Order: sequence, then C-alpha cells, then structure tokens
Amino acid sequence: MRNSILIVLLFFSVACQGSTSGQSGTEAPSHQLFDELLKKHVSKDGIVNYKGFIQEKPKLEKYLKLISENAPDRKTWSKDEQLAYWINAYNAFTVKLIVDNYPVKSIQDLHPTLKIPLINTVWHIKFFQIGGKDSNLDEIEHKILRKEFEEPRIHFAINCASFSCPPLLNEAFVASKIDQQLDKVAKDFINDPKRNKITADKLEISQIFSWFKGDFTKKSSLIDFLNRYASVKINSNAKISHMKYDWTLNE
Repeated sequence: MRNSILIVLLFFSVACQGSTSGQSGTEAPSHQLFDELLKKHVSKDGIVNYKGFIQEKPKLEKYLKLISENAPDRKTWSKDEQLAYWINAYNAFTVKLIVDNYPVKSIQDLHPTLKIPLINTVWHIKFFQIGGKDSNLDEIEHKILRKEFEEPRIHFAINCASFSCPPLLNEAFVASKIDQQLDKVAKDFINDPKRNKITADKLEISQIFSWFKGDFTKKSSLIDFLNRYASVKINSNAKISHMKYDWTLNE
C-alpha cells in the first residue's frame, strides 16, 4: 500500500510540473484546526501520535485545503503572518506525508525508488499545491523560509518527523506570538540533552548546526548564537563536535 501511495505522489509530481497558476488570500487563514490537532495528538516533548492523526484525517485534510487555497499575499499579510503560515504548512504537510504512508519506520524510507529528474528525496516530491502552484517541502524550507526570512530559529520550528529533529511544537504557530514561540523552540532544542550536550568547554551538538551553519553565523559566531539560548555559558574556545542524527520516526 505504501509503495502504491508513493507512486501516485511521484506521478502527481511529474504530471503537475510547470503549473504556473496561483492564488493568494488577502487575509491570513486561521490555524485553529491544526492547533486543535497538534494539542490533541502531539505531546509536550514532541512525540507524535500518528494513529490519532489518521483517525482525524478529514480534519487534517480540511486544514490543508484551507492553507492550499490561501497562499500568503506579500502585499497585505504581515511578515509574521507569512512566517507562521509557512512553518505550519511545512509541519502539516509533513504530518500528511507520514499519515498517507503509515506505518513507516523513518521518513527516509519514503525516498523515491524510481529515477525521476529533479526528484532525489522525499522532500523533492511535489505532492501538494500552494495557491494553485505545485510545491514540495524542500521549496518551503530552502526557497521560502531560509531565503526570504533569514530567521535561523525556523530550524527549530519545522519538523522532519524524526527523533533528532527539533520536536514538533504541540500548538500552531500564530503571528501574534510567533517571536515568543520561536524563542521557546530554540531554548527547548538547544537545552535538550538528547539532542545537544553542552558544557562550558565542550559541545556535542546537533548536525543541524553543521548543515546550516551559515544561517546561524551571519551576525555572530555559532557559540554566540548558542549562548543566547543555552542554560550553560559556553566559552568562546569550546571544542565542537556533532551528534549522530537519528532519523527514526518521532512517535
């Protein structure tokens, strides 16, 4: 069944390449539906009950339809409204990806087995639309969130359905408190000993700080960035190494 769903996603991706129509919503949609699902099916430490999401798949699909049909309007939406939208979109479509292919041990098991141009990983599969345009998780992360917002804390807000990823927040991101939410996920992740082991003189930190080092060091050093959120004051000459990344499903 899972292979059949993946094949459908791949053919959808190829068939829809090149779609140029688009639509934007003049007002940001409510994220209440997703917020209710997250509060119900995600624990405070980010463990996801995918079986619960499956049971409420119609509600998830209703939310996905809402955001698909109401893409951000850069002229009328605030930056915070746009940022909250894209973070929620990434997380909600990631949940859908797992729900549609459940049970699965790792999101990496969903990488395409067929050789298709421009589709190398599961993050490249265009299995949804935003404002009438075909899209994928890779585009949201790298072409929109990282490029347009230059906000390093997004790396702690978007979730890749894996244990070593920053935990999925059990509430939707909203414009009215997004700065506080981003601070919370940054502090929670950086001070989580399962994901980062920090002392004053030695750091064993997530691979995220290696993969996206440039995002964290545009204004200061990596240690300076970590010191904004770490509960332990890190010395400037602390030794840095990186932990092995665990791609096991976060359930």
